[in-house]
Amino acid sequence: MNDSTTSILPTVDAHIYPRGGLDILSRDEVARLRDASAGGMHDLLRRCALAVLTSGSASDDPRAAAELYPDFDIQVLQQDRGVRIDLVKAPAMAFVDGEIIRGVAELLFAVVRDLAYTAIELRENSGSRDLTTSEGITDAVFGLLRNARILHPIDPNLVVCWGGHSINRDEYLYTKQVGYELGLRGLDICTGCGPGAMKGPMKGATIAHAKQRHRRMRYIGITEPGIIAAESPNPIVNHLVIMPDIEKRLEAFVRMGHGIIVFPGGVGTAEEILYLLGILLREENASLPFPLILTGPAASAPYFEQIDRFLRLTLGEVATSRYEIIVNDPEKVSKRMATGIRKVREYRIAEKDSFFFNWSLEIPLAFQQPFIPTHEAMAALDLHHGRKPHELAADLRRAFSGIVAGNVKEDGLRRIEEFGPFKIHGDTDMMQSLDALLRAFVEQRRMKISGSYRPCYEVIA
Repeated sequence: MNDSTTSILPTVDAHIYPRGGLDILSRDEVARLRDASAGGMHDLLRRCALAVLTSGSASDDPRAAAELYPDFDIQVLQQDRGVRIDLVKAPAMAFVDGEIIRGVAELLFAVVRDLAYTAIELRENSGSRDLTTSEGITDAVFGLLRNARILHPIDPNLVVCWGGHSINRDEYLYTKQVGYELGLRGLDICTGCGPGAMKGPMKGATIAHAKQRHRRMRYIGITEPGIIAAESPNPIVNHLVIMPDIEKRLEAFVRMGHGIIVFPGGVGTAEEILYLLGILLREENASLPFPLILTGPAASAPYFEQIDRFLRLTLGEVATSRYEIIVNDPEKVSKRMATGIRKVREYRIAEKDSFFFNWSLEIPLAFQQPFIPTHEAMAALDLHHGRKPHELAADLRRAFSGIVAGNVKEDGLRRIEEFGPFKIHGDTDMMQSLDALLRAFVEQRRMKISGSYRPCYEVIA
């Protein structure tokens, strides 16, 4: 292992040998990970690995790490004795006294594992998965999670926490308090793996788990390649999974989680709320218990009031039956969640469904097919009254997904730079409410951690 000084920041060259879960790869998998052509995976591997090696970064600019470490590279080699990962000019912050931090190494192995699996199992014409059907996509999500070894037949105890990466100090401290109360009740945490509301609940739960001598705690982070560079994994994540796209990432959350808590956030959080409500409002899921709580400190009450008004206007009063808003009461949130999860357990037993993967939840193909946010696709979204709530929720979710892409994803940033902001059309009252919500996100600095925000969208009534 040798120090290198040719990059902008201190770097290290290293050889790493994974242990457990990534002992061997096929020649085909290694070839795909090394392939730098248009159809290869090497550039994606390099970007995801760099995000993990800069874990804990405060930046949400997906290009920042690449600019700071322009000479970084990673190579995956299959040797007679197993896999070797070579790091060239890697960020020195990932090392202590010449040795890579163990948690960072585990996350790096997860990157290689998941990208190798995706490259082979989910490639076009592979024959292993039919990604044109709802059942095939759900099977693919299950396969990715099983390959990551995070599906365990234990009593339901996994709480998914959604919320923004850019939140204020009071909101962050509140997420820690909620995580602490959840941890005292033996509940594990799953988030999008980044900073802010994705880190706070895990940090709070670590103290509570230590108090309760809870030794097999799970802090699961689920991300996707377009997001990880802007939201690098926080240091507490001990199980990282990289899904191929945002739709499979969202399905993984709702299939694995036994309940969901939503903290204040921006467009990504709104996308997640609309995704879940769009599914729960379907008739097939009407009787399925799924605790959903929106919560934050007292100062965040206006935020949730505005979210609530937007949901009532767009999806109707029926949507309010599927969520509860609790302000400034972490203990009440955790008690309600624990009660809700007990009902989930009873339902799974009665329906003979698994504890670790929610097969009973009906997710239509419209929520599973990847949405590519081009300017044409964004302008074509049908955001008008008169549609079924779950159908409208699907298109609203796509609208927010496009804004997320324009804010932090490399492909989205390039489209905005080339063609200007996305144009979003719809009924006047709906667009006015959407515009007010987005303006509030901007004013509250929920779109970007630092620097001024330039909208990547234009709402047209």
